[in-house]
Amino acid sequence: MFNKFQQAKQLWDLRNQAQQLQKQLEQVEHTEEKNGILVKVDGTQKIKYLEINGEERNDLVIVINNAMKEVQKKSAKKMMEAGGGLSGLLGGIGK
Repeated sequence: MFNKFQQAKQLWDLRNQAQQLQKQLEQVEHTEEKNGILVKVDGTQKIKYLEINGEERNDLVIVINNAMKEVQKKSAKKMMEAGGGLSGLLGGIGK
């Protein structure tokens, strides 16, 4: 029983570490500009701003970010099906 509590604490700690890393990555930004296109991306690979020929294109930001989110979900599902994912990374904690 103690082992289950220890495993739960380890998972809680990992979750907190992941959240802290997420916040740090959101602070990392890079802006790239070429041929009238300006894009700003954060460390989570989310597009924060897109401008084409001086016109802000929030509609494209939304579409691209949604597409990236969906492909990340599909990739995570494939990893889980292949035996990877969080349980594989944690070495079977909770089994």
